[in-house]
Amino acid sequence: MELGLIGLGRMGANMAIRLRQGGHRVVVYNRTFEKAQELADEHGAEPARSLEELVGALTAPRVVWLMLPAGAATDEHIELVAPMLEKGDILVDGANNNYKVSIAHGEQLAARGIRFMDAGVSGGIWGLKIGYCLMVGGEPDTFAHIEPLLKTLAPPDGYLHCGPFGAGHFVKMIHNGIEYGMMQAYAEGFEILQQSRYDFDLQKISHLWNQGSVVRSWLLELAERAFADDADLSGIRGYVEDSGEGRWTVQEAIDLDVPAPVITLSLQTRFRSRQSDSFGAKVLAALRNQFGGHAVKKAE
Repeated sequence: MELGLIGLGRMGANMAIRLRQGGHRVVVYNRTFEKAQELADEHGAEPARSLEELVGALTAPRVVWLMLPAGAATDEHIELVAPMLEKGDILVDGANNNYKVSIAHGEQLAARGIRFMDAGVSGGIWGLKIGYCLMVGGEPDTFAHIEPLLKTLAPPDGYLHCGPFGAGHFVKMIHNGIEYGMMQAYAEGFEILQQSRYDFDLQKISHLWNQGSVVRSWLLELAERAFADDADLSGIRGYVEDSGEGRWTVQEAIDLDVPAPVITLSLQTRFRSRQSDSFGAKVLAALRNQFGGHAVKKAE
């Protein structure tokens, strides 16, 4: 098949390479043309200097895939690209967008005769080598049209039509919420090991647990790699961002009256990681001192 790919960050560029390795024609556009040219020189992609050039290089029905940051950047490019497309063309949003936004995009584009798909993409920087897990929402006939691309991008059984507009991003949202909880459990367990009376080798324990243990996982393999690079993680600050999906998962749980304490607390713990000295913790220390005379540590 042929595809126009907009956005050549770490995932977008690797997706372009994997598609080229699968024999697809890939026209690429990036805000900085040098990245597009690099993919052309090294992997046979076709660089475009503008969105107009990218759309013009494709044969109808065109497939344009956006791999841009969720939110304003994706919204802006949908508004820019949509007028260039014709009835029956397909626009795929591969960002981690809110599923409600994707429903709106799908309905708005459908009114203009443009087919839309929201694609949750998981795999990170490892997707080029092992493939991307793809969670896709939209009309069944649109899914069928782009399926050869999905089959190339994903490992065996690694893609799924999840339902109508928004379904792909909804599944990806919950996927990332679960990821928050899993990561937090590993983080807490390794901290207990690290603080114990024993001089544990955390890399070896990570490796051990992946040999048939019930907690074995790819995340644990990545923990092993991290401990191999820096045994006590001394080169990393304990500051953890969140990209939005965890917040949306917690909000959805609230809206649906579903208890989700693990995911909720894992999100809150990320917030705590960004505070060098929590005011709330100061209040707790002051209260213990006031009612019980418990000692407090003086600020430096």
